[in-house]
Amino acid sequence: MYEQTLTNAGLSKEQASVYQLLMQGGLTPAGVISKRAALKRGLTYKVLEQLINMGLVQKRDDLGKITLFQASHPGVLRKLTETKAEEVKNAQVSLESVMGKMVSDYNLVTGKPNVQFFEGLEGVRRVLDDSLSATGVIYSYADIESIEKYIHGVNEKYVEKRDKFNIKKKAIILDTPFARDFLKDYHRETTDIKLIKHDSPPFHTVMQVYDNKVSYITLSEKEMIGVIIEDPHIFEMHKYLFEYSWDKAESLPKLDTPK
Repeated sequence: MYEQTLTNAGLSKEQASVYQLLMQGGLTPAGVISKRAALKRGLTYKVLEQLINMGLVQKRDDLGKITLFQASHPGVLRKLTETKAEEVKNAQVSLESVMGKMVSDYNLVTGKPNVQFFEGLEGVRRVLDDSLSATGVIYSYADIESIEKYIHGVNEKYVEKRDKFNIKKKAIILDTPFARDFLKDYHRETTDIKLIKHDSPPFHTVMQVYDNKVSYITLSEKEMIGVIIEDPHIFEMHKYLFEYSWDKAESLPKLDTPK
């Protein structure tokens, strides 16, 4: 009756069978459980011990010479599934924190370039957060007006983490009145900013170069996409082009620096 639901909740087939028997049969000795569940006696005791440790079964030695077992309240199952869900969530966070390094190690061994594609606001967050593992300076081209318009909250959390980890960034931004005013005191301890003058429409794009990777995110009302390309040759080319542009760009003074 309940076995499929119990196994979906994380119990083994044997655990589900024994728990269901106790739910329906009340106080029961191990020998009877073994027969009804068609389990060997040794396995029955092992399963009962597992269920006791999970809080799903209680062992009663106070009711006579024979030890009896009874099921705990089904509400314990809810707590059990909540705990498992939290463990899965933590495992996902842990995996994401090392995924970039794992992929890099894999690509290094196989010699294969890696391309990852993401969509939506969550995809943008994942692309930005990938650079938080950078071991050197991040080189970035960015449309700051689009960042503020479309991903202000995501970017603020990203920059807070970057400040916390003291990850330095060099950013090249289009020279506009908005950019000069907004960026003059923008996380300048970890962010060095230069401006380029060019009659160009907004890029609606952010590009970052770091650790053999080049990432892109596009920002608009209709769609947001993110791409991470990991390849040493593409990285070296974009790094060279950035450094060339950086040498020719105009530094943005800090707020307390006289112009």
